Amino acid sequence: MTSGDLLRDLPRNLPEELVETLSESDTVRIERIVSTGHASPEGFWYDQPRPELVLVVQGRARLEFDDGETLSLESGGWVDIPAHRRHRVAWTTPDEPTVWLAVHY
Repeated sequence: MTSGDLLRDLPRNLPEELVETLSESDTVRIERIVSTGHASPEGFWYDQPRPELVLVVQGRARLEFDDGETLSLESGGWVDIPAHRRHRVAWTTPDEPTVWLAVHY
């Protein structure tokens, strides 16, 4: 058994997003992601082979989808992104860490 605290030891000055795998099996990967003002590079789109459920635990973020849809998330907000739905992180709060819980399944 492993345990932890998603909001503990949050780095504040990150040159890039911090992605930590919390648990993984053949079919599921669970990650904690910490963003401090990070966004996907211009023109970059995630196109993942598995669905991904993301939950903003702390902070705020905005996702963009390649069909023009945008989605703003704040603490407690989540979205289940189907496999191969192209998306990107457009914005995260620069003045506090945005903490994500991502479940790839």
